[in-house]
Formats: sequence, structure tokens, C-alpha cells
Amino acid sequence: MMRKLRFAAALALALLPLPAQAGETLVAVAANFTAAAKEIGASFTAKTGHGVKFSFGSTGKLYTQISQGAPFEAFLAADDKRPAKAEKEGFGVPGSSFTYAVGKLVLWSKTPGLVDAKGAVLKTGKFNKVAIANPAAAPYGAAAVAAMQAMGVYDALKPKIVEGNNISQAHQFAATGAAELGFVAGSQVALTPEGSRWMVPDALYSPIYQDAVLLTKGAKNPAATAFLDYLRGPEAAEVLAKYGYGARK
Repeated sequence: MMRKLRFAAALALALLPLPAQAGETLVAVAANFTAAAKEIGASFTAKTGHGVKFSFGSTGKLYTQISQGAPFEAFLAADDKRPAKAEKEGFGVPGSSFTYAVGKLVLWSKTPGLVDAKGAVLKTGKFNKVAIANPAAAPYGAAAVAAMQAMGVYDALKPKIVEGNNISQAHQFAATGAAELGFVAGSQVALTPEGSRWMVPDALYSPIYQDAVLLTKGAKNPAATAFLDYLRGPEAAEVLAKYGYGARK
């Protein structure tokens, strides 16, 4: 009788559905989203058990790597053009792209009082260097150029512009004093009360719609699809708000 009971219990356990195995995914992420991505990634892993690794860089350079066969399974860009291009060129899963955040451009200085509430410091020219991200590779750099052009100061300031490879390097230039001013992502200074800043009005540059796309290399990886689903959810939304990102209307 005891042997029969043990056999029945073992059989019942064998018939129970197995828990889904945790996986891992590799995600290419625009540099402006570094801090937020790390925080979202940690909570995603804690909730789902899936691991996520990030590779950070400028959107343009990341896309070049994707087109050359890099093993990324999802792409969080700083624009909406390259995810759409990924779908069109066969690197992204058709119909999988969506806007996960709307970026904000900020003129920032580590020096208190240097940047005024209207950004007039750009017109006075009382500084030696202003840092921006490479406008050809980084959407925040292109937005900075557009804002200066809209203000009518770009030509005068051009000799003073120093370009970082991406928005992280542009912020580094401003944070270390290599440039007195820097056009940075709002997320980079959202939790930093130091210095002085001007939130560049939305009217001075095209909206920075940051889109994500599931890449074809991740189409069959549950961890990749789960991460993008999580990025749309309420936990991620709290982190986005914390870092000053907007939502697409």
C-alpha cells in the first residue's frame, strides 16, 4: 500500500506543469536612457526572473552595429526613425515598434547661476564651450542644433561647440567643466539639484520620440518579448516619470 501511495504521489508531481525557465536577453539602448534602463532592468529581473544585459551608445552607432549583425535582441532608440528603419530593412519584427518615452532637452551647467531661466546665456556668449552630442548619430545632438538655429544663435556659437560621441559624453564634458554649458538629456540631470539649467521649450526642436523595437534575433526569445512588455507597464512608467520623460500623446 505504501509503495502504491508513493508511486501515486510521484506520478502526480510528474504531471504538474513545469515553471517557465528564466532566460536572458541583450538589449541595445540609447545612451540617454542609461540610468532608467538599469533601474527598469533590475525590477524586471526581480519580477520575472529573466536576465537582461544592456549595451549603451548613440542611436546611430547602435543601429550600425545592428545592421552589421550584432547579437542584440531588442533596440531602445532615442528616435522613432531607426526602429522604423529596422523594421523596413528586415532587422526588426514588423509592427513591433512603439514609443516608450519622450525625451526632454536641457541646457545645463554645473555652475550655479550661469544658465538663466530663459536660456539668454546663449545669446550673451559669456562662455568658452558648449557641449552637444554628435548630431549625426544622436537625436539629442540634432535637437540641440535645431534649438540653437531656432534661437538664431547657431552660427555665432558654432566655434564654441564641442561634440561628444553620444549624449553621455556631452554630459560628461559639462559635468567635468571641459565645457561650461551642455545640451543634455533631461533624464541625466533630473535627480541632480546642483548647477543651473534651462528646460528648452518643446517648440524649439522636434519631439524626441524614443521608440523600441523587437529585433529579429530576439523574436523567439521569451525574455526579449517579456522585457519589451515590461517596458510598457506601470512599473516602468514610474521610473520614466522619475527621470523626467514624457509620454507620447
